[in-house]
Amino acid sequence: MLRLYPFARPFLFALDPETAHQLAFAALDRAAALGVAQMFAPHVAPAPVTVMGVTFPNRIGLAAGLDKNAKHLAGLATFGFGFLEAGTVTPRPQPGNPKPRMFRLPRAQGLINRLGFNNAGVDQFLDNLAASSYRGVLGINIGRNFDTENARAADDYLFCLRAVYAKAHYVTVNISSPNTQGLRDLQSDAALAPLLTSLKAEQAQLAQRHGRYVPLVVKISPDLERTAIVAIARQLVAQRIDGVIATNTTVARDAIAGQPHAAETGGLSGGPLRELATNAIRRLAQALDGALPIIGVGGILSGEDAREKIAAGASLLQLYTGVIYRGPELVAECAGALARP
Repeated sequence: MLRLYPFARPFLFALDPETAHQLAFAALDRAAALGVAQMFAPHVAPAPVTVMGVTFPNRIGLAAGLDKNAKHLAGLATFGFGFLEAGTVTPRPQPGNPKPRMFRLPRAQGLINRLGFNNAGVDQFLDNLAASSYRGVLGINIGRNFDTENARAADDYLFCLRAVYAKAHYVTVNISSPNTQGLRDLQSDAALAPLLTSLKAEQAQLAQRHGRYVPLVVKISPDLERTAIVAIARQLVAQRIDGVIATNTTVARDAIAGQPHAAETGGLSGGPLRELATNAIRRLAQALDGALPIIGVGGILSGEDAREKIAAGASLLQLYTGVIYRGPELVAECAGALARP
């Protein structure tokens, strides 16, 4: 069934992106529940790697944003991912920004979204996890509610961290989405230092309470200047953060100038983000000098794109828009490409 995606894609692409998203997940969930998805799953050869003290079956993961409420993990696991990241989840439910809020750019193999952390809230998220049969490596991406001021943002992140800690293999602190007003301001030195200090203190307490250390990861923007990347790298090392995801979506439009929907606000992902994200990974790797691992994401549409991100300094990779354009076969292709010398 999963190998039929190239035939299903024209039908899905004829629909509004969010409608297509819902229909595709409904079919995937049903197929997984019946065991059909597992029968037709692409073969991904095991290639385990240990990063942040966690052993991943392979280096290719799913980026946050595709399964915000952790409702579809069992189906997504049949794609062959080495790990899944669910969320972004916020303390309280919120509908996100008004529709339409997702736009495809097929010529560039890109996607613009301004969803705005639409999710059912952390309580429903945990209920969905409890009902899921997924037992693989799970990252949980946390954020603040849209109406929480940055001065109180730490309260939201701490609330979510406490709630999801026991269920996660790692927790990602999302401070880089362009679709929640003011969120990216948390990447500044003045805001980032106290936020990370609070989160690290809570992580230590939770580790003691649960008898288990869960790594903390920070997700950054691709639109940062070189000096800002260096400053963030210094903060991450100083605060003993366990890893960094580079990158989120971009607000830049140079790569899609003149294309339909190019003027839409929101974060741009997919092909147009590839070079920008790779450059951010490379600069981050230089600034970190091996102090902590990088999870690379942004514009991976082929096995060669995956190799490029690893060469730039990433230890793990994540896919999102590439799966929408290429389907499940992209996971096996990327894993296979990394297995080549």
